[in-house]
Amino acid sequence: MIKKSLFVGFSVVAWLLALEVSAAQPVEKNYAEFCAACHGADRLGGIGTALLPGNLERLRRPEAFKTIADGRNASQMPDFAGQLAKDDIQALVDFIYKPLAAVPVWGKQEISASHIQHVPAGSLPDKPTFSADPLNLFVVVELGDHFATILDGDKFEPIYRFQTRFALHGGPKFSPNGRYVYFASRDGWISKFDIYNMKVVSEIRAGINTRNIAVSGDGKSVLVGNYLPHTLVLLNADDLSLIKVIPTVGRDGKTSRVSAVYQAEPRGSFVAAMKDAKEVWEIPYGKKEFPVRSIAVDNYLDDFFFDLSYKLLIGADRDGNKGQVINLDSGKKVAEIDLPGMPHLGSGITWEYQGHPVLATPNLKVPLVTVIDMTTWKTIKQINTIGPGFFMRSHENTPYAWTDGFNSSNPESRDAMTLIDKRTLEVVKIIRPMPGKTAAHVEFTRDGKYVLVSIWEKDGALIIYDAITLEEIKRLPMNKPSGKYNVYNKITRSAGTSH
Repeated sequence: MIKKSLFVGFSVVAWLLALEVSAAQPVEKNYAEFCAACHGADRLGGIGTALLPGNLERLRRPEAFKTIADGRNASQMPDFAGQLAKDDIQALVDFIYKPLAAVPVWGKQEISASHIQHVPAGSLPDKPTFSADPLNLFVVVELGDHFATILDGDKFEPIYRFQTRFALHGGPKFSPNGRYVYFASRDGWISKFDIYNMKVVSEIRAGINTRNIAVSGDGKSVLVGNYLPHTLVLLNADDLSLIKVIPTVGRDGKTSRVSAVYQAEPRGSFVAAMKDAKEVWEIPYGKKEFPVRSIAVDNYLDDFFFDLSYKLLIGADRDGNKGQVINLDSGKKVAEIDLPGMPHLGSGITWEYQGHPVLATPNLKVPLVTVIDMTTWKTIKQINTIGPGFFMRSHENTPYAWTDGFNSSNPESRDAMTLIDKRTLEVVKIIRPMPGKTAAHVEFTRDGKYVLVSIWEKDGALIIYDAITLEEIKRLPMNKPSGKYNVYNKITRSAGTSH
């Protein structure tokens, strides 16, 4: 009897253990099937952010459940409510909030060890190997197969196409003279490409999950903002060798992801916003030690924008409905602005309207563009658009601002571009470049005469329009051309494009 009881007892325990294992398998299987392609099999990030407790502090579990079920604005996160039961979604939530047994270290030693010098610095000719205008080139990022194309902006013909690192994130950044372009991939690789000679010259892995980069106005350094680890990484722009790793630790002693980094050339500094701390950091790049100046702000800044003087920073939390205007000289908030929905300030543009500078920003959540007077910080107009948009672009030599419906859940809005007359603030035209296909991201030639629109599909294209007549000029087949960046517009900080 005793032996039988023991046997039964062990059988029950074994059965319970088997149940526990079988219960654990579905969540891992579901994660592998639905999450790993974007967030990494190890949860360390990829196309999507790393899914670790330290990166999820601002996202409460009920919101995480809602995000998995319904998708997420301002991202490529789809909804899974139709494919996963509620219990499965909850299991995924519990799974991603569990700490990993060990998070990989990625510090000075690991970064330096990853450095690759493909071509000796300074060894390539200083003149372009092509006849096209080097300042009217476009760098086109094709996410469909992880390639980039250098495009002649006069003839609209590809000059060179080359493979990039996996899943480039954020717009590439240029050296001050436009010769070099720097790319950041989601998995932390930074690449320097010599446009004159069409060669990747150096690379380094600055993080595990990277947000974006900035190149200093003097062309000497590159700043990398990371989601994982929580760091800013300074690199030498000549060869991408490591200068310094700056842990992003807030005033409360907690570490933070970096929302974004930009260079403020008129100030001679980099500016970075913290995603998990209510702080903005300014780092002068002309000073040897790159000292950090921390500025306290009222709320988290998920996105931000500069006025034309770079004295004022306009930032917003994407979950709020107010924006902050921060004077970077004094470190004080000088105004608050109404920004309903989820503004995309990183894609904001400026122009002169009735004698006043205005800021216009698309909205990731609601179908409107907000136009704000940059002297009074009052809303001039909310312009209804075809759908919630992601990108907005214009040029000093065109009367129109273009915005897309990229963030719309309605396919009939995602294929449309809304054109706004900057003189009247009225919608003047809706263009559907390829009906049924997602249209997004506009960029202009250096003179503003032509507009390039992306068809954001694997069987996509670049479609070129005359900026005045709005007639189609040409279309070039491309593999999910996520963005294209005109060298001249970027290095001159055109008011019509993002910086």
